[in-house]
Parts: sequence; structure tokens; C-alpha cells
Amino acid sequence: MQLPTRVLSLAEPVVMGILNRTPDSFSDGGRHAALADALAHALAMVADGAGIIDVGGESTRPGAAPVGEAEELDRVVPLIEALRRESDVVISIDTMKPAVMREACAAGAEIINDVYALQAPGAVEAAVASGAAVCLMHMQGEPRTMQAGPHYDDVVNEVRGFLAARVAVCREAGIARERICLDPGIGFGKRLDHNLALLGGVAALALDGYPWLYGVSRKSMFGQLLGRPVDERLPAALAAAAIAVWQGAAIVRTHDVRATVDAVRVAVAARDAGQNRKNMQ
Repeated sequence: MQLPTRVLSLAEPVVMGILNRTPDSFSDGGRHAALADALAHALAMVADGAGIIDVGGESTRPGAAPVGEAEELDRVVPLIEALRRESDVVISIDTMKPAVMREACAAGAEIINDVYALQAPGAVEAAVASGAAVCLMHMQGEPRTMQAGPHYDDVVNEVRGFLAARVAVCREAGIARERICLDPGIGFGKRLDHNLALLGGVAALALDGYPWLYGVSRKSMFGQLLGRPVDERLPAALAAAAIAVWQGAAIVRTHDVRATVDAVRVAVAARDAGQNRKNMQ
């Protein structure tokens, strides 16, 4: 993946560590509100093997209230600046707001991770000007209402079609294909059956060789499927991460970096060994 001044290799799957500097995120809200705590957690995730740290200042959980631009900037920019001074890890900014994209990239972010797929007015222009890579995610609706009766006739084809259209907009605006990755948006305007279809459909989603990011960490789908509360969903999330990587996902987004790095390494090793054997026959 082409970043502003370097290339992030996706030859092997990369683990993206989640760093929410928010009071209300569904899993880790409020845990890293203080700058020093947030920075320490980021550096710990880097030590555990995260290749990307995804910094967010606004919760996108179902029903989440929006955050003002100034408040979001106050949450993310000082953290990005501090992390950039301490580490050369790739930093991603998780935001829908063009002003936050611009300021975060000026502070050192190299990827714009947008659950709204750069649909906000000025977002595509901000991404173009930044030179950052972009991750375009599918979401039906918006965070406050996205789980109010989501419907699809064919979730895999509809997600693929939406993202193909967003890729076309970005390419027309001048964002090179090497700067684009895609996210099917597990849990964003989807029921359990939709999420499972997307988790099992990485190959069916394939879109002109663009890399895929899967965010399955501690998601509510595991609560629905297994009856587990948030703090008991790690085994399920690791299984989902391994399934995604086995099918070709390039980036896995997680709260639990060390365990996910291990799960990804096992999945990749087994997948590659099986492919090598098949090639020898």
C-alpha cells in the first residue's frame, strides 16, 4: 500500500491495533482518555506486533452520538503527534470529517480509515491533498441508526457494488489504486446473517486486486451467535480473524494485538503450506 513517503508491504497480513480515545466506544471506551495512557497503550500494541495503529476520537458503535469537530481534533491530533515522535509505526486516522483528516495527516497519520467511505462533502478532496492511503468501508445508514432493520437482497454483491462505486469516485479524483483498501463493514448496518456471509465471502468480494481490511474484534455478532459479553469474545474474534486471513484479507483490525498476531501467523503458515503442497502436485 502506497503511503505518502513510504510503502506498507501487504505481502503478509498486517495487524492494525485499535486506539480509541473516546469515552463511549463499545469495548474500550474511556480506557485511554489521558494522553499518556493512550500513548503507552499505542506503544504496547506496537511492541506486540501491530503494523498499524488506528487512532479514533469519535465512537461509531450503533447508536453513538456524533462528536464535534473541535473535540475530535483535541482527542486525536496530540496523540498522533506524540506517537509519531516515539515510533515509526504506520498511523491511521479513523474519522469521517475532512478537517480531522487534514489535521491528522499533517500531524503524522498516513492512512485515512473512513467508515463513511469518503462520502462527506470535501472528504475526497482532503484525502487527495493529504497523499494518504485510504480505507473505504461499507455502512448501511449511519452510526445512530444503522442497526434499525438493515436489509439486503444479496449482501455480498451489494457491498461489493457500493465499494466499486466509491473506488471509481476516488480514482477519478486522482487517488491511485495503490493507495486504496476496502472494508466490508462487519457490524455496520448488518444483521448476524449478513456479517457471516461477508466473513465467509472474502473471495466473492474480490474487486480488481484491492486489499481488504476486516474488523471483527469483539463485535456484537459474537454476542448474538454465542451469547458472550464483550469481554468474553476474544476466542471468537481470533477465529474470525484467522478465517478472514485464510481467504486473503490483508489487514485485520483488533483490540487484542498480541493474540491476533499469533492467530494470523498460524492461519498464514497453514494456508501457505497447503498452497505449496497443492502447487507441487
